[in-house]
Amino acid sequence: MADVDALLQTAPRPMWRLFAYLGPMRGRLSASILSSVTNKVLDLAPPILVAWLIDSVTGNAPAFMGWVGLSDMFAQIVFLAVLTVVIFGLESLSQWGYAYGFMTIAQNMQHRLRIDAYRRMQLREIRFFEEHRLGKTLAMLNDDVNQLERFLNNAFNEIVQLFVLLAFAGTVMTLISPPLAAIGLLTMPVIIYGSFKFSKMLEPRYRKVRESVGDVASRLENNIGGILVIKSFTAENYEAERVEQASEAYRKANHHAIKLNSVFIPIVRMGIALGFAAVIVLGGWWVMQGRLTAGELVLFCMMIQRLLWPLTRLGQTFDDYQRAKASATRVFGLLDTPSAVQDPAEPVPMQRARGEVEFDSVFFRYRNREPVLNGLSLHVMAGEMVGIAGTTGAGKSTLIKLLLRLYDVNEGAIKVDGIDVRQVRQEDLRRQIALVSQDVFLFHGTIRENIAYPGVDVLLEKVVEASRHAQFDDFVQSLPEGYETIVGERGIKLSGGQRQRLSIARALLKDAPILVLDEATSSVDTETERMIQQNLEELTAGRTALVIAHRLSTIRKADRIIVIKDGAVEEEGTHESLITHGGTYADLWAVQSGTVDSIVHQD
Repeated sequence: MADVDALLQTAPRPMWRLFAYLGPMRGRLSASILSSVTNKVLDLAPPILVAWLIDSVTGNAPAFMGWVGLSDMFAQIVFLAVLTVVIFGLESLSQWGYAYGFMTIAQNMQHRLRIDAYRRMQLREIRFFEEHRLGKTLAMLNDDVNQLERFLNNAFNEIVQLFVLLAFAGTVMTLISPPLAAIGLLTMPVIIYGSFKFSKMLEPRYRKVRESVGDVASRLENNIGGILVIKSFTAENYEAERVEQASEAYRKANHHAIKLNSVFIPIVRMGIALGFAAVIVLGGWWVMQGRLTAGELVLFCMMIQRLLWPLTRLGQTFDDYQRAKASATRVFGLLDTPSAVQDPAEPVPMQRARGEVEFDSVFFRYRNREPVLNGLSLHVMAGEMVGIAGTTGAGKSTLIKLLLRLYDVNEGAIKVDGIDVRQVRQEDLRRQIALVSQDVFLFHGTIRENIAYPGVDVLLEKVVEASRHAQFDDFVQSLPEGYETIVGERGIKLSGGQRQRLSIARALLKDAPILVLDEATSSVDTETERMIQQNLEELTAGRTALVIAHRLSTIRKADRIIVIKDGAVEEEGTHESLITHGGTYADLWAVQSGTVDSIVHQD
């Protein structure tokens, strides 16, 4: 499969996709564009008004003044003053219209796009999260989406008004004097063509900027999350240097783009200055000859000056466009990339399962790595508690990922109640399984919210009952705020053992027919482990239980114990029979129970 980052760079025509995405807001977008066009036309009226005023006071009033009966010079001046007030009033109204419209559209788009991207991200296979750095994912959901919001809020309006400016100014000047208009606008096609070429040259540079900002975010997120390790190893200077390296790469990428961007405005200014100078010389000569009025010459000069600032802004506008295009490529790349694990087109319905689980000749390997499972076969009857043991890297936790269908097997099949898990909806499958993992993740919120997760209407009595079974209730009751105690970010206010017991309570409250305990007692204290072991039969009553344990005492009373080695079942039996057998399990038990003086060698 292609590299994850490469997949995020393949969205075709990302800016067209962005405007297609605005389809539900088409009416408001059209109204905002119309307001923007109107505003720019009205903004270009003052040069015309000034030209009319100059011609009126010099005795060359425009012909339409006579048509409407304004032959008196003072009446003409008053008329132009009133017209100016009206035009400025309408200009202010249209400015409010496009500003409010574009800001509203940008905010709505930002909200919808972030939610859609997040929902799509949640549907991605687990490999996406294991191989794609968290900081880059957060950069897509935050920085990239915000960049698109800024583009719609500012740059897009500038592009609309630039086209109106060129069309309107060019038309007005051409109607007055086509030769002089041609001279004044001679450099415009060259400037616009150069701007597009400039935009193309900037595109790869800004793609590098987007990648670099993701690297910085990843480094910062990683370091803040691992601050305890950094401090305990006195690695502050080492990590500061690594952050500096990532930030320096981001600075250099930006500087590489800025070097090209900064030369644009001076070039544009010189191009417009040449046209402006030619208009002054030729237009002044024609005024002297009577071919052009003074007002018309002023109109030409003011129109060209009005072109100056937007065209010098053209570089910044294209700069914003390329930033937005790079962001749109990443965001729509995420939206376009399907998950490697898909629901079937016609899923087999699954209500509450009995809990029978079968691994049928399962082969599996992680991408570009050695095989983890090699034809593993395992049949667990409904209601049976099976302990799973083995050396580190034997593939124990991989079994759980495959059962939850976080990955798909390469060969063979995994079945629940005789149904291949690939034939049911992932949601239906995972509803049958309650997982207690070794690495417990808690959300910022109360103890009650974390145990009842994701339920919002779970009765407190149910939460307390599950907590008691997990040997957690006594601790919670000792807290001043009880079940309303805030656990902090990632459960930082709780110890490792407390987080583990909360996780067990959460799994019990789910009341799924299949309970998976993946090193569930690895972080609890000895006394809590003993109580959980004593209540293991109660915890698993009425459920199929798969108990992965490094501490073999946890699975001592399991109905069966499976020992995995080299991706296959090596041994199977009860605790007593495996001890008697004298194989890998017996060696591991001897080491953990202290009945041998040295650690058995491992292949």
